[in-house]
Amino acid sequence: MNHSATALVAAHAKTRRKGWLRYSTLRKLVPYFYVSPATLLLVLLMLFPMMMVFKYSLMDGAIMKKGAAFAGVQNYVTIFENPVFWQSVVQTLYFTIMSVVFHFIIGLAFALLLNTNRVDPLIRSILRVLFILPWLFTAVIIAIIWRLLLDPNGVVNSVLMALHIINFKVEWFSSTRTAIHALTFANIWAGYPLYMVSLLAGLQGISKELYEAAGIDGANELQKFWYITIPQLMPIIISIALLDFIWTMQVFPLVWMTTGGGPIYSTEVLSTFTYKLAFSQYEFSLASASAMIILIISMSVTYFYIKHQQRR
Repeated sequence: MNHSATALVAAHAKTRRKGWLRYSTLRKLVPYFYVSPATLLLVLLMLFPMMMVFKYSLMDGAIMKKGAAFAGVQNYVTIFENPVFWQSVVQTLYFTIMSVVFHFIIGLAFALLLNTNRVDPLIRSILRVLFILPWLFTAVIIAIIWRLLLDPNGVVNSVLMALHIINFKVEWFSSTRTAIHALTFANIWAGYPLYMVSLLAGLQGISKELYEAAGIDGANELQKFWYITIPQLMPIIISIALLDFIWTMQVFPLVWMTTGGGPIYSTEVLSTFTYKLAFSQYEFSLASASAMIILIISMSVTYFYIKHQQRR
């Protein structure tokens, strides 16, 4: 009887342990159930297309040929041998670096203006609305605005000629000498509000005691700016600059709606180069190889962004 009771107790304890393990396992899996919908969307909308593009980049005549053969890295070799590709790389770097630099300069200048107490609060409120306007427009609207402004018969030429700065009508988007600069200027105008808003928030978070202590030590305004403001804003500056570099390098609508990569490839960037390979020349394998190159460049910059965020 004692032996039977002991066996019954042992079986009951074993059942409880199994149930406890099952419950513990379920509790551990609950967080994965919560993130599973987002993970599924990530796989379907990002990882799967990326794998397909990589697969196409290794094939000869992907999509266009029913039995596309494996081509290895030949598509990448063809891309690297294309002089237009290297021209688009140089122009993408120019477009991106100039945009990031002037986004920062203009955004910081406007943030300092909106943060100072020397300007009337009402004027600051009006300026805040005016300065943030470019952020409200889509790329298509921005392209239309600047195509109208920079038209040979547009406002910009009329003003410059009235001021005797130029004596002829400049075709800003149609000249190989000015197209890339005009395009970069339009993108700078469209992108500085991100820096302005972010840096303004950073400026408002800097303790005034730091400036008061520096003033007591005899620091002038320039020294306060260089040794207090910039170091305090540096984490924000680096984060935004890296993100802006990634985003600007992939800009397509503005370029396509203003110049389409022309004239004579003078504004061709990596995004328009890849688009033309795919949908103008129907070279989907080459376009996939070009897209993978863009992805590698973007992921390289993303790596530095993640490392910077981890150090913070």
